[in-house]
Amino acid sequence: MAMFSLAIRARAKANPLLTRRALHFRNFCNGRFGLSTSESDPPDRPVAGTKFLESFKEEFEIGSRVISLETGKIARFANGAVVLGMEETKVLSTVAAAKGDADRDFLPLTVDYQEKQFAQGLIPNTFMRREGAPKERELLCGRLIDRPIRPLFPAGFYHEIQVMASVLSSDGKQDPDVLAANATSAALMLSDIPWGGPIGVVRMGRICGQFIVNPTMDELSLSDLNLVYACTRDKTLMIDVQAGEITEKDLEAGLRLAHPEAVKYLEPQIRLAAKAGKQKKEYKLSMVSEQIFEKVRNLAEAPIDAVFTDPSYGKFERGEALEKIAQDVKSALEEECDEQSLKVLPKVVDTVRKKVVRKRIISEGFRLDGRHLDEVRPIYCEAGHLPILHGSALFNRGDTQVLCTVTLGAPQDAQRLDSLVGPPTKRFMLHYSFPPFCINEIGKRTGLNRREVGHGTLAEKALLAVLPPEDDFPYTVRINSEVMASDGSTSMATVCGGSMALMDAGIPLREHVAGVSVGLVTDVDPETGEITDYRILTDILGLEDHLGDMDFKIAGTRNGVTAIQLDIKPAGIPLDIICESLEPARKGRLQILDHMEQEISVPRNQDDRNSPRLVTLKFSNDAIRRFIGPLGALKRKVEEETGARISVGDGTITIAAKNQAVMEKVQDKVDFIVGREIVVGGIYKGIVMSIKEYGAFVEFNGGQQGLLHISELSHEPVSRVSDVVSVGQQISLMCIGQDVRGNIKLSRKATLPRPESETKSVVEGSAPVTKEKPNIWASPENMSKGEQLESTLEELVPSKMENTESNRSASLMPSVVIRSAAECDEEEKSAGLSKTSKSAPKPKGTLKKGSKQKKIQSSDNMPDLSLSIMLSESLSQMGGNKEFTSQDEGEANLSDQNDKETGGKTPVTPQKLKLGTKVTAKIYQIRARGLVLDLGGGIRGMYKFEPNGEREFTVGDELLVQCSSFTSKGIPVMSMVDEE
Repeated sequence: MAMFSLAIRARAKANPLLTRRALHFRNFCNGRFGLSTSESDPPDRPVAGTKFLESFKEEFEIGSRVISLETGKIARFANGAVVLGMEETKVLSTVAAAKGDADRDFLPLTVDYQEKQFAQGLIPNTFMRREGAPKERELLCGRLIDRPIRPLFPAGFYHEIQVMASVLSSDGKQDPDVLAANATSAALMLSDIPWGGPIGVVRMGRICGQFIVNPTMDELSLSDLNLVYACTRDKTLMIDVQAGEITEKDLEAGLRLAHPEAVKYLEPQIRLAAKAGKQKKEYKLSMVSEQIFEKVRNLAEAPIDAVFTDPSYGKFERGEALEKIAQDVKSALEEECDEQSLKVLPKVVDTVRKKVVRKRIISEGFRLDGRHLDEVRPIYCEAGHLPILHGSALFNRGDTQVLCTVTLGAPQDAQRLDSLVGPPTKRFMLHYSFPPFCINEIGKRTGLNRREVGHGTLAEKALLAVLPPEDDFPYTVRINSEVMASDGSTSMATVCGGSMALMDAGIPLREHVAGVSVGLVTDVDPETGEITDYRILTDILGLEDHLGDMDFKIAGTRNGVTAIQLDIKPAGIPLDIICESLEPARKGRLQILDHMEQEISVPRNQDDRNSPRLVTLKFSNDAIRRFIGPLGALKRKVEEETGARISVGDGTITIAAKNQAVMEKVQDKVDFIVGREIVVGGIYKGIVMSIKEYGAFVEFNGGQQGLLHISELSHEPVSRVSDVVSVGQQISLMCIGQDVRGNIKLSRKATLPRPESETKSVVEGSAPVTKEKPNIWASPENMSKGEQLESTLEELVPSKMENTESNRSASLMPSVVIRSAAECDEEEKSAGLSKTSKSAPKPKGTLKKGSKQKKIQSSDNMPDLSLSIMLSESLSQMGGNKEFTSQDEGEANLSDQNDKETGGKTPVTPQKLKLGTKVTAKIYQIRARGLVLDLGGGIRGMYKFEPNGEREFTVGDELLVQCSSFTSKGIPVMSMVDEE
């Protein structure tokens, strides 16, 4: 603004007539400064007119879908530009040619295909929020466009051509790759570039045996065939197939059905080119004169023929001999100073080689290495070449050698795909690598290579058909194929090596997959261009691929074809010859499968501890929330400490570990954080939280609490708990039971080896834990740690019962006596006994007042079952979740007949034990200040030593005692009765 004001002032001084009004400035009264309007301004200012964009459009129908071709509206400066649309999917394809003369001996054709996220209304999920380098799918779609259009450029046309195809919009129903190929054909037809089109490209699917033209993505997911077919009016240009073991007969039927459907694309392109196409430009063609060709041929043909007829030559020996011939011809031409011939010498020598090889194959039926036309090279197979890897295989066919390795990963290792159509992830990947040393050359390793991506994808499609479904095999699988030596058909060698490596990794493949490449050599009439004679070659060499007309790669099992890729050099091959090539390919494939099955025919059993492990655990969402922790801190910590990969789903935790040792370590950590269903007899790891005189409270299985009684610490006598365990110590424990209140009983000694001879000790009378039928129950999740720390103390003591049918059941658990830790401490202070047993209390699950009680009827098969035994039986059967009540007092009394049968000894029940009741008891345990007595029927009582008593007691002795009192907790206190 300051510069503008200085300029105005300078002009005003120079011309006094130049005033503010003359400059059309507004006044300052409105507080703003700017140009003003004037009455002298012309009334009608020129306005922008409306531009008319002349466009041309063609519509037609293929496979019940309307397709449109449009040009003239966008990309008008391109040499040729067409927008092809099918429903809401639209693809723009443009072509351009470099200006100036071409000084090269090859066609520099570049095809770029791009899918931008705006086509489906999304912003790229990248840091820069824009698309980056081409993805694998974009490279593959570019190859799909390149392969059918390249053979149709005229011979000697070496001008640089660039094709750019972009997806403008996508509804997700149609794959844009086929649309882009047809749009490119139409754009070349509109341009001034010489080209022998048009072509038609169509996709075929098959559902339940019925072929479908232009299937949608949903239909392709159900189809067992994905066939892309490109052709001219009468010849085939390109075939790309992914199938589920389709037979050669069905595949031929699909090819013959696809041809007329693809031809339907031709007429609309011709009509559009007639309306809006450019006149074809006269480009300079790099052609070799007949005189130069004959001169070089006379010098090189005889020595080249001698090299090709000697089967003893290897790849490099043959190459060195041919290079020496070329140098000799070059020296001869330099002596003659023939500059014109020297410029085209490499191309002419290559043409002479091609004619010599083709003539020998067609006339004599022999190939460069002396094989017959249908003969496969010698094969060497080795599975498990690198034993420490998950899977590996080495495959040799002739001089071609490929090393394949398999790596298994977790489901979250699957590759994420950002394509416009198709699945969002891919769990099976095959990466093909072609290093320079495999052909004895030097070179730089760069990023994604179109050839490597294409060969790897072909092998990936071939093996995908035999992989187990994801539900049966949830691993992510990566095959890495390293080409160690190349002499033709390394992609098919990758299929063979990859199949063996997958079986070596223990992956349950349905069948082995093998692949072979079939070549073609033709004799063409130079005037009409028609094929007069041809030979089909099985398992072609690299030089036969270069000098031949076709590279037809076919992979499959014994049952059928799984993948096909056809590339040709001439401007089309009749479909009949293509179909005829399927049978030699099948025979060669079966020969290779025989060798592969001799090496490994079934998946290996992965019992090696080095093999990867994948486990899926089911938990409640609350438990998973605890495992993840705040902001995923706990989950990340476990992954960092173990090296495993953990993925969390809806109610599931999936763990992928490198080997069994890592898996066990991760499972221990998950069990400790989250816990799992507790099983009687299951072994867990826990941490000692507190120590009491009678035992220790241990936290295990995701924060649950259990009691480790002093009698379950060791097989040897233990006087103090702290001598064996300490607070914070991690120990292994076995769950030995659960009481009626849901409290868990643990044992350390059950996890220790039992001593050879058990000596009698103070705790000799404690009965060993009987092995019961595993009992599973849900983990208590609503108990807080404080409540678990104050959980009741209970002791498991099995009663000796007769072997009746009722007590044979493995689900019967011993009677239980329950007291809390606080009650036990209080009783020890008042009664002076350490850890005595208690009478059976009222179960936690007792029904409320007024509710209907369940009566447990006694029977002849259950003569001496006490209330606590019945509760234990019900608990073991119901998992401790149901409610029970005891019999009423009348039903609990036994009959006089039972008294007589027991010899006058009254069976003890909780109802019959009263003050003054005399019973014969057995000494169960000997304490420092008294005895623990077994009164029968699961009832325990206490007897306090008398002052100055000198009597000796032994565990198991019978004593006649009577009930003298009860403690405040209902424990019977017994006194000795003198025997008469």
